[in-house]
Amino acid sequence: MSATASQAITLQSKFSLKEWIFTTDHKRVGVLYLVGSFAAFFVAGIMAMLMRTELASIGPTVTSNPTTYNMWLYFHGAAMILGYQIPALTGFFTNYYVPLMIGAKDVAFPRLNAFSVWLFWMGIVLALLTFVIPDPPDIMWTGYPPYSVITPGNTALYTFTVLLIGFSSIAGGVNFLTTIIRMRAPGITWNKLNIFIWCTMAAFVIQLIFVPILGVAVTMLSLDKYLGTHFFDATAGGTPLLYENLFWFYSHPAVYVIFLPAVGIIYEIVATFSKNRIFNYKGVVYGGIWGTVILSGIVHGHHIYVSAIPDWLVMIQTITTLLISIPVGLLVIGLVGTLYKGSIEFKTPMLYVAGFFFLFLIGGLTGIPNAMSAIYIHIHGTQWITGHFHYVMAVSVTTAIIGGTYYVWPKMTGKMYNEALGKLGFLLFFIGVNITFFFTMYIGVVYGMPRRYYDYAQFPQIEGIQKVITFGSYIILLGALVVLISWIHSLIWGEKAPNNPWGSKSLEWTHTQSPPPQGNYTEPVKVSEDWNPYGYGK
Repeated sequence: MSATASQAITLQSKFSLKEWIFTTDHKRVGVLYLVGSFAAFFVAGIMAMLMRTELASIGPTVTSNPTTYNMWLYFHGAAMILGYQIPALTGFFTNYYVPLMIGAKDVAFPRLNAFSVWLFWMGIVLALLTFVIPDPPDIMWTGYPPYSVITPGNTALYTFTVLLIGFSSIAGGVNFLTTIIRMRAPGITWNKLNIFIWCTMAAFVIQLIFVPILGVAVTMLSLDKYLGTHFFDATAGGTPLLYENLFWFYSHPAVYVIFLPAVGIIYEIVATFSKNRIFNYKGVVYGGIWGTVILSGIVHGHHIYVSAIPDWLVMIQTITTLLISIPVGLLVIGLVGTLYKGSIEFKTPMLYVAGFFFLFLIGGLTGIPNAMSAIYIHIHGTQWITGHFHYVMAVSVTTAIIGGTYYVWPKMTGKMYNEALGKLGFLLFFIGVNITFFFTMYIGVVYGMPRRYYDYAQFPQIEGIQKVITFGSYIILLGALVVLISWIHSLIWGEKAPNNPWGSKSLEWTHTQSPPPQGNYTEPVKVSEDWNPYGYGK
C-alpha cells in the first residue's frame, strides 16, 4: 500500500466534527444523508405509532384533539416520502455507490454535493419545528386546498420544507447525471453500467422534470393563504382541481423516483447473492427502466378519478396506468430470471430481497383495481388505498433500503454485522407489516373501514380489526429497533470486514478496501475489455 493511501485511511479513521460539517467527500455526504433519512424515518414512525394507538379503540386514547391527530398524519406522510425514502435512495445510496461503481474519485461537483445534503438537513430541521411552533401544519400530507388555505395551521412551514428538499434533489440530479456521463473509468461503457446506476439516472431525470412542478404548486398554496391570491379559490375564478393536478403530476412520478433506485439496489443484491449475470440486461435497462420514465408522466390522473375530471380523460388515464405495468413487469421478470439456476445464499440482505418480492407482488397486484375507474370510485375513501400504497411503496421499498444498507454496511464501516440480529430484525419487520396492512387492506375494506378518520364511533364493527392492526404496527416498531441495535452492535463489537465479503464482481468491492480511502482508489481504475460488473461464472 502506498504512503498516500495509508495516510488517507488514517485520516479517515479519526472523527472530526469540523471535517464532517465541511466535508465534500461523497462517502461522508452519503453517510450524512443516511443519518438524516433514518432520523426522519424514526420520527415519522413514532407518528405512525401514535396514530395507531389512537385508533386502537373508539374514543380518545392518546389525544382528544383532532388537530393533533392531523399533525401526526401530516408529518408521517410527508417525512416518510420527502425526508426518508427519496433522500435515502437518491441521497445515501447514490452518493456512496455511484462514484465507486464507475471508478471515479468523487462526484463532478463536490461542493454542490455538500450544499445539497445541508439543504436536505435544513428541510429536516424545518419539518421538526412542527412539534414546537404554536400553529403546526394541519393539511394532511398532500396540502389539498381549500382546507390548507383556510386552516389556522402553518401552511408556509410545509411549503418551505418541500422547497428546501426539492432544491436538494435538483442539485443532486445535476451533479450525478454529470458524474455518470463524464466521469466513468476507461472501459466502463454504457452497457457495462450497474443496474443501480441506470436506475439512479432515470430517477434523477424524473426529479429534474417534475420537482419544479411541485415547487410551483406549494408556492401557489402559500400565496393563496398569505398574500390573497386566488389560484385555488373557486369563488374567485380559481379551482382546487388545479392544485390536485399539479401535486399528482409530480407525486405519481415520485413513486418511480422511489421505486427505480430501490429496484436497482435489489438487482445488485440478487446478482451478488445468486452469482448470476443480469437476465435480459438490455431489456431491463431500455425497456424496463427507461420505459417507466417515459410513461411516468402520463399516469397521474388515476389519483383524481373522483375529482370531476372529464370522462374522456378518465378513459385515457385508465389505459396509461395499466400500460405502465409492462415496463415494471420487465423489471420483475429480469429479477426472477437473474435468480434462475443461481447459487443463492440467504444472508440478511437476500432475506430482505425475498421480503421485497412478496410485498411488492401484493402491492402491484392490488394496484390493478385502482387503475380501473369503475372500481376506484368505490374504494377511494377506504383503507384499501392505505394498504395498497404501503404494500407497493412504503414497506416494500423499506425492505430494499434496509437490505441495501446491510449490503453496503461492510464497505461503509469496515465492520461485519451480526447475522442473527439481522435476520431477527427482518423476521419481526416482515411479520408486522403483513399483519398491519393485510388486515388494513383486505379485511378492513370489507367492513367499510374509512381512511383519515380520527375516530370511528359510527363504525363500531371495525374496532376489533383496528386492535389487530395496531398490534401489528408494534411488531414493526420492534423490528426497526432490532435493526438499529444490530447496526450499533456492529459498530462497537463487529468483526473486521474483508474487502469483498460477498464475492461481488462490481468495482466497489473488487478494486478498493473497506472502507475506501479518500479518493476511493489508490490507482486510477481501468477495466479490461471483457470486464463486467456481473461477470459471474467466468
